[in-house]
Amino acid sequence: MELIEKSMTALFEQLGEISDDAGISQFIELHGQLPGGTLLHEATFWSASQAFFLHEAISLDAAWAPVVDELNADLHWRPSAPSTNAPI
Repeated sequence: MELIEKSMTALFEQLGEISDDAGISQFIELHGQLPGGTLLHEATFWSASQAFFLHEAISLDAAWAPVVDELNADLHWRPSAPSTNAPI
């Protein structure tokens, strides 16, 4: 029975990345804005073992899936909402 807490901190520990809040924020800032068509595990900054882990977490709907989904959302580019002050 696996008793690892499934949090963003624990995911970054599992991936071998810096797992404190500052390290996670820096990672997302550095690697964020993936194009919409890029699958998370296909991003070029992952090692082969990291990519495999992320792919398996999603494809098997593993216990890690919700946290991996959160990371996926954090790393994908999202267009800014139009300003409400912009001319029409």
